[in-house]
Amino acid sequence: MADECISVSIVTSLRKEGYDVWHVLEDSAGSSDDDVLSTAYRQDRIILTEDKDFGDLVYRFRKPAKGVIFIRIPIADRHLKWPRLRKLLSEFPERLAGHFVVLEKDKVRFRPLLFPL
Repeated sequence: MADECISVSIVTSLRKEGYDVWHVLEDSAGSSDDDVLSTAYRQDRIILTEDKDFGDLVYRFRKPAKGVIFIRIPIADRHLKWPRLRKLLSEFPERLAGHFVVLEKDKVRFRPLLFPL
């Protein structure tokens, strides 16, 4: 599930690669982060976001999630978002569920979720 902050170009690229992507911007624009997280959990989807508030929801407020991919790449390097995401998805598909993944310009961090799956 792509949060509404995720660009249409990334969603389009994911779909071209064969991923089933539900984009909040297309179907539920303006939804709260809590609603997005709940919907993703009910639909058994991993959230793709650039919003750090999802970290608070899953750790501080202990909300359940299947997984979260947090893209933390500066705007000046936005051209790296899709290549880095594509590499993450191809190299670590088995590590996405059950983790809060921080995707940065030059590294990836995996942190187990408190209430995965």
